[in-house]
Amino acid sequence: MSVEQIQTAVKQVIDHYTTNPEQAISADSAATATVEAGLRCRATGPNGAELVTDMPRGIGGGGSAPTPGWFMRAALANCDATMIALRAAELGIELTTLEVTVDSTSDNRGLLEMDNEIAAGPLAVRVRVKIGAESVTEAQLRDLIIWTERHSPVGDAIGRAVPYNVAIEFV
Repeated sequence: MSVEQIQTAVKQVIDHYTTNPEQAISADSAATATVEAGLRCRATGPNGAELVTDMPRGIGGGGSAPTPGWFMRAALANCDATMIALRAAELGIELTTLEVTVDSTSDNRGLLEMDNEIAAGPLAVRVRVKIGAESVTEAQLRDLIIWTERHSPVGDAIGRAVPYNVAIEFV
């Protein structure tokens, strides 16, 4: 889609939710994972969506696919890139360069429960954005990134405590 098409679509959605705020809250589509073999897992979702993960050989996996943690970082990178492009289009900014890199630091002892004081997830997550646009100031691009960090759904889920519930079904 062009900048103008995205801009029009965003405006239509904002207008719709302004008029119908009760329709803004919806259930997100579920992902269901099963273990295929060893530590290789396949998640399925709507419209035939699939995501396969595996763990490295050193921890007993087959190393046949990226880890779930990598997909989390990839999801954040894609989400931020999407939100930057969406907001840029909404503002009428045509980007010439956009690259979002996400990395993290983890202490694997947490995942293995070697020390209950060490978190199982990342200790820190870093987002680096390379961005360019003609006829736009660095301050405008910085504001665009700041807006994105406040509105990225994946970034928000990683950055704040989200209610998290587990239900168990025994078969």
